[in-house]
Amino acid sequence: MSKLDPRPIVQGFYEACSGSIQYVVACPVTRRCAIIDPVLDFDEKAGATATRSADAILAHVDEQGLTVDWIVDTHPHADHLSAARYLKEATDAPTATGARVVDVQALWKHIYNLPADFPTDGSQWDKTFDDGETFRIGELDARVMHSPGHTLASITVVVGDAAFVHDTFFMPDSGTARCDFPGGDAARLWRSLQRILALPDDTRVFTGHDYGQGGREPLWESTVAEQRATNTHIVAAGTEDEFVAIRKARDATLPMPKLILHALQVNIRGGRLPDPEANGRRYLKIPLDAFGRSAS
Repeated sequence: MSKLDPRPIVQGFYEACSGSIQYVVACPVTRRCAIIDPVLDFDEKAGATATRSADAILAHVDEQGLTVDWIVDTHPHADHLSAARYLKEATDAPTATGARVVDVQALWKHIYNLPADFPTDGSQWDKTFDDGETFRIGELDARVMHSPGHTLASITVVVGDAAFVHDTFFMPDSGTARCDFPGGDAARLWRSLQRILALPDDTRVFTGHDYGQGGREPLWESTVAEQRATNTHIVAAGTEDEFVAIRKARDATLPMPKLILHALQVNIRGGRLPDPEANGRRYLKIPLDAFGRSAS
């Protein structure tokens, strides 16, 4: 981004139940924006969905006089349901994700034993971005970087001086994202992290989760320079092999996310809930004993 280019305006929205941060990134000149990684609220005990988080984003868009150009999911999330479909219906903006989502769809189609005619071609989104592909948000240039490791399909979205990295880097005191989900790979994540660290030092890094490390308040903005100098996993791991060992040891201690089996069947559909059945109700499908460890 040159000094003459507009600097994107970024507003984060923290969703406490999943520790997720949703973003509105806006062009200050045209007042056009993109929504990144929106959350559909879900109470797993009651089996109830709600749109409080997405409606807060819509209220912000309205209050700021913004027009939504894009709704982007950086990957099919394992810890929350995507509100992309709901927001598309509210704004008529196109939805998008990374092109390698087809690999995640194929993997989870098998885990869920979905019907043979379930499409695994990314057609649930209006656009799937290849690595290096660009798009526009008003006068802002946006670029997609394929960032696998946490999942097969993860992307980083770079808009001007802002990089939306979701499950790659966390805040520096929290390290990096886990790689033990189906399709995860710590070595791939290391290489993805190095691509992000090659961005200019003053690039603003917006992460997708924060869990209040050490009891502090949730945070979600750092810089490439800060990540390189102080990220606990980057500092501890001087090489790819060392990082893989650190990541595998850490992942072995983590429980599975409580919503992973609820969320993936929605998120590989681009945020669409399952179709209603004959009685008018929608149902989620939970595969039993799909993973080799307890979620508790």
